[in-house]
Amino acid sequence: MIDDTLIPFPPDAPEAGSCVRLEELGEGLAKIVLEPPHRSLAVLDGPLLRDFSMAVDALERRSDLKGVILTGRSPTSFAAGADIDAIANLTDQGQIRKLVTTVHAVFARFAALPLRKVAAVGGPVPGGAFELTLCCDLIVLTNAKETRIGLPETQLGIVPGFGGCHRLPARVGLPTALQAILTGRLFPAKQALKLGLVDRLAQVEDLERIASELALGQQRIRRPRRGFRGTSWSSRLQRVLDAVGPFRSFVASKARKSVLQKTRGHYPAPLSAIDLAKTSRGRSATEAADREADATAVLVAGRVAKNLVSIFLGSEAAKKLGRQEGAEDVGRIGVIGAGVMGAGIASLGAGRGVDVRLSDLDQSVLDQAELRHRKETLKRAKKRRTETSEVDRAIDRFETGVGLGGFAGCDLVVEAVAERLEVKRAVFSELAEACREGAILATNTSSLSVDAIASKLPDPGRIVGLHFFNPVAKMPLVEVVRGSRTRPEVVATVCRLAVRLGKTPVPVADVPGFLVNRVLGPYLDEAARLFDEGADIQRVDRLMLEFGMPMGPFALLDEVGLDVAAHAGRSMFEGYGERMQTSLVLGRLLAPERMGRKTGLGFFKHGGSKPVPASDLNGLRELPSRSHDDDEIVDRLVLALCAEAVRALDESVVETADQLDLAVILGTGFAPFRGGPLRYLERRGLSSVVSRLKFLAESSATPGRFLPPKAMVGLAESGGRFERV
Repeated sequence: MIDDTLIPFPPDAPEAGSCVRLEELGEGLAKIVLEPPHRSLAVLDGPLLRDFSMAVDALERRSDLKGVILTGRSPTSFAAGADIDAIANLTDQGQIRKLVTTVHAVFARFAALPLRKVAAVGGPVPGGAFELTLCCDLIVLTNAKETRIGLPETQLGIVPGFGGCHRLPARVGLPTALQAILTGRLFPAKQALKLGLVDRLAQVEDLERIASELALGQQRIRRPRRGFRGTSWSSRLQRVLDAVGPFRSFVASKARKSVLQKTRGHYPAPLSAIDLAKTSRGRSATEAADREADATAVLVAGRVAKNLVSIFLGSEAAKKLGRQEGAEDVGRIGVIGAGVMGAGIASLGAGRGVDVRLSDLDQSVLDQAELRHRKETLKRAKKRRTETSEVDRAIDRFETGVGLGGFAGCDLVVEAVAERLEVKRAVFSELAEACREGAILATNTSSLSVDAIASKLPDPGRIVGLHFFNPVAKMPLVEVVRGSRTRPEVVATVCRLAVRLGKTPVPVADVPGFLVNRVLGPYLDEAARLFDEGADIQRVDRLMLEFGMPMGPFALLDEVGLDVAAHAGRSMFEGYGERMQTSLVLGRLLAPERMGRKTGLGFFKHGGSKPVPASDLNGLRELPSRSHDDDEIVDRLVLALCAEAVRALDESVVETADQLDLAVILGTGFAPFRGGPLRYLERRGLSSVVSRLKFLAESSATPGRFLPPKAMVGLAESGGRFERV
């Protein structure tokens, strides 16, 4: 019996036996159903594992059974994997190891049952849920749109510790197993079958029937299975190679090299997973389980996992904003402006099942946007093996037109025109007349005030900021900007739409730069000042890559565009004064032919195999050149950002420290393994940071930027931490 001395139980844990149902189906067949009453989707928490162990106990006493089916409460509802909330709170390595070995023991008993075991699963099957199915002889997966299966643990800073690091390589071979484990991808049904992760697909209505026939031996897997377990000559060759030590070492070495190139060694979980998977062959199940338990204990208790789990939980909490009171579904949206942002928003909506009308004054621009949408839709469809009918619908949902005709039927309209207040006011004035009463009017502005845009409109309560980041398709964050008169139900509805579009919404106050651009401003401006003082741009970018940023500040300035960065800098100075005083560097660089990557020239010259520093940079510096050590460069950049983040939290730009850390990570790429700027400050020590900021302020041309925020000083003196709930 599993109890709460080994595995954490929630306070409202249901009574024993209520989370797992063992059902007789006749003809020597039984069925295990995961259906905990305290969760809408099963989680491998204490109560469920206790009851699963009880079901295995019962099966071990039976000698009359031929097979057993493992399934969920429906063909598209199996289990969500391990209890992430419990993982977030576990810190004792000894306790963690006992927990993992306890789960392994239950799984091993199930795997050893002298029955034909068939998993009949669908919907989300991530992590521990997939590892449980790997204990079965066969896995039948629901061929449904919502089905996804895989091992995402490394994305949380841990390894597949319930058997995934030895059972998956045994099933599909080391190369495919490492592909699944290291990417952390959740694969759709057809791709999972192709990779050999599962043995057969079934339609929703056929899932249990097929699983039953397989469990009773009445049906066999007739089609050649691909991947390591297949019967093709390439699969047989892979099986032979997988047994050869040098081949496995070669595969692991390549994987390790790729991981280090991407992560610079900041993330220990992928490296641990490679070692576990590589060395799993030839070991007993007990020995492999012990090694996974040892690795999991170290990683779960570690700082990186705690930070990555906090990001995951923050993202999940943000998604719940779309279910708050007053949130309504949006069936049709309009987009004004067919430039890069507007066209991207429209294409995203159409691809996510929303009817979209894109408008612009120039028909040729609309034609180009429609062509790009069709091309990208077909490209994604080919990659994901999307059904033809679904592709056609995504293309058909994207309509265009000059003017505002057709906007009367829109539930929400997003404006993405030139970043000038008078232009946006004029557009919203026309929208207020063209759209139905109550339709939400949203602006994609990155720097202008929502209140200023809405000030002359008859119903400012329906005006909201919906700030997407470029590129729209890839950037996960959407800032939902609430003006002083924006109605709560408008914010809730926009959050709901953002979640439907696959984005993470974070509500922010209507202040200059909102949150992300506000904290990014000092970071980029300090980079410009370092350049003016003689710092080498490649060295600065390298140091920030080593810190954990996805790209260096000068590469980012070129990517954003020097013209856009200069405009944002002016807005920040107008909004915040001296501490946001911008360097004159961008003004000296900026020219029609020099706007960054889009014109081929910025701090770097673009167009070759890789960007190289522009040849004329030395002539664009005006300050006396001086030396900088690595610590100064990193601290001037990072602490300028972090200090502004503390001010934003103190001013309630976002509600909690968790929301702030999440938004800055998703919006700027701030090193995820560090947990966000506020967690970074706490880890470094607030008292130490306060002293360092005072030192930097003494020598800075913008001392206000580095003066320690009062909120930080107060916490440093009291020994407190930032409020996270």
